[in-house]
Amino acid sequence: MSRVSSTAPASPDEAVRHFAARLAFETDVSDVHADLQDEVPGLVVVDSRSDESWEQGHLPGAFHLPTALVTERAHLVVPRAATVVTYCWGPACNGATRAALAFAQLGYRVKEMIGGYEYWVREGFAVQTPGGRASTPADPLTTPVSTAACGC
Repeated sequence: MSRVSSTAPASPDEAVRHFAARLAFETDVSDVHADLQDEVPGLVVVDSRSDESWEQGHLPGAFHLPTALVTERAHLVVPRAATVVTYCWGPACNGATRAALAFAQLGYRVKEMIGGYEYWVREGFAVQTPGGRASTPADPLTTPVSTAACGC
């Protein structure tokens, strides 16, 4: 008996709706990096972590707005027409999900960056630290080490 098929796969129509919906709610670090490099207008990346986390390192060009402050301060730093991308530490943290929910409740168009800060760093992208920009070599378990694009 197949463990994979012990629960039948969804119909193709259901699968289309499910995967299209996921792409409407999520983006990945590679796509965010590409859009930041291309200076795509209207994109606002929000780091929803604590002050200490932000100081340790963050995405260049990101705004710092801890999750608990989104409702109170979003209108001060994020234009209403922006496409907002939230991130936090990584897959084991739901701060970016909670921040995305808060932005959506305020009427913003928002996506969560899956993988968060952890996968940004693991893919070898630069981060801003108190000492300047820094990066580490790409992790071969998350991306090809010879290019910034996974080709997905």
